[in-house]
Amino acid sequence: MTPNPTTAAASICLLRTSAIGDVTHVVPLVRTLQQAWPHVALTWVVGKLERKLVGDLPGVEFVTFDKTAGWAGMRAVHAALRGRRFDALLQMQVAMRSNLLSLGIKADRRIGYDRARAKDLHGLVINERIPARNGEHVLEAIGSFCEPLGLKQTQVRWDIPIPEEACLWASEQLPGDTPTLLVSPTSSHALRNWRPERYAAVMDHVAARGWRVVLTGGPSAGERTMADAVLMACRRKPLDLTGKDTLKKLMALFGRAQLLLTPDSGPMHMANTVGTKVLGLHAASNPDRSGPYSDRRWCVNKYDEAARKYLGKPASEIPWGSKIEKPGVMDLIGIDEVIERYEAAARDMKLL
Repeated sequence: MTPNPTTAAASICLLRTSAIGDVTHVVPLVRTLQQAWPHVALTWVVGKLERKLVGDLPGVEFVTFDKTAGWAGMRAVHAALRGRRFDALLQMQVAMRSNLLSLGIKADRRIGYDRARAKDLHGLVINERIPARNGEHVLEAIGSFCEPLGLKQTQVRWDIPIPEEACLWASEQLPGDTPTLLVSPTSSHALRNWRPERYAAVMDHVAARGWRVVLTGGPSAGERTMADAVLMACRRKPLDLTGKDTLKKLMALFGRAQLLLTPDSGPMHMANTVGTKVLGLHAASNPDRSGPYSDRRWCVNKYDEAARKYLGKPASEIPWGSKIEKPGVMDLIGIDEVIERYEAAARDMKLL
């Protein structure tokens, strides 16, 4: 029986700890639940880093899971929720660690993925499943977690808070109204990264067109190494903000930029939440599943070509969501193809 959507759940626990991009996909679900049931008590178990991005969403209690702490991190979450029982747990992460984490969360209804998307014993920690669908974007799959509760996500709204101090910092870094390309060159999956000299070639072209070009990235050693390689290959040196921002400051930078160039990564989805156009580089992953949700017109999509080259069959014949993270796969994306997408986006914005 389908639950009556007018019968509000009093308390719901959301479990999605990572990663940055996927956490942004949970925010519209939060908005859907809050709009339907304004008095629902929402508790979100989220990763330590990810909380820095979404932890100030109004009307949500956050419980931090520090995955680097191992079993102690799990025990800390269980201790924070001890003695509590939720009307529903939305178990939106299928990895073994998350499935184990969920065992310490008490709930009458434990809603998880359909059988095709479940793995790592996910079926043992849930008692209900979302509708089985193929060909969904990750955001749509996460949004469907409200359907067993009798709701439907019919609109997508983020409105992730950006503090005033972050906006002031971003305006200091990017003053005026010069059209701006942000480049975030590094994914957490190394095989999704494009070559530094190719980024540099595109950045030089964009700078020659009169745009401001800005290099961004986190403080990790890998991101610094990539940034240095890109800078070394550039003839026209961009503004380098690598390691100088926070997640909130990065959100503010996106709000002042017209376009982001990036592989499949968290910043891709962060930029999408504030309406910044994204020139995504896709060969290792399917942009229809994990690209920028709102607008994928400016992405370079070599996923089908990658499937044919590395898997011997078209993308339509491999399981939805398959990753093709093979050495050299991103070399399928040419410099001229990326420049063409930049030019098309700039013309669409009437900035050329």
